[in-house]
Amino acid sequence: MDVLWNIIVLLVIGGIAGLIARAIIPGKQDLGIGMTIALGIVGSVVGNLLGSLIFEPHRFELGTSGIIGSIIGAIVVLGIYVMATNRKHVTR
Repeated sequence: MDVLWNIIVLLVIGGIAGLIARAIIPGKQDLGIGMTIALGIVGSVVGNLLGSLIFEPHRFELGTSGIIGSIIGAIVVLGIYVMATNRKHVTR
């Protein structure tokens, strides 16, 4: 039951963080709800890594962060995604 609860919380936090990141980052983002949740989950891992590098550089652990770290990480990940997919192609 503990594992199921952790998965549900991860999905809910991922969804919230992904939606907030999509609201903050300008531009067109063709992401469905599943990709938005995945964005938030990846953002949670990125937020945890950034937080551990900033606040505890001697303790580098892979894991998930709380809602604030998830939102910050999701913004970073979505910003990179938007920059990578919205490149202007030069035509000759």
